[in-house]
Amino acid sequence: MVTDDAELKRILQGTKVIASVGVSGSAERPSHWIFYYLRRQGYEMYPVNPTAEQVQGLKAYPNLSALPRAVDVVQVFRRPEDVMPVVEEAIRVGAKLVWMQKGIVNHEAAARAEAAGLQVVMDRCMMETHERLLGGIFSFDP
Repeated sequence: MVTDDAELKRILQGTKVIASVGVSGSAERPSHWIFYYLRRQGYEMYPVNPTAEQVQGLKAYPNLSALPRAVDVVQVFRRPEDVMPVVEEAIRVGAKLVWMQKGIVNHEAAARAEAAGLQVVMDRCMMETHERLLGGIFSFDP
């Protein structure tokens, strides 16, 4: 599990494409503005939500397998008990890392991802980590 700031910074600097599983189309949800922030930082973002047609004007995909390209990071906005199927699919599509957002802890899913060669970040906000390590500034004006 990645917890070292130097490694987290390297990951954030090396990441180009992020799939956000469970991102909400509602601006009232934290996942929505975290997605927005990461887009503004230059990441190529793909919303993955089977109940949404689009998020922030981008086509939403029902699952990781439906994405049009490979992703570096699978960012997870799902309940801890719903993480294992996301990890299994992340493994199948060849993701490099699974990032479970703040409040999401699933040690079994993390161990499964690591056993398959993926890096794991758990219980950590990607936006907060980016702001802290790379100096991004949050501004939400949809």
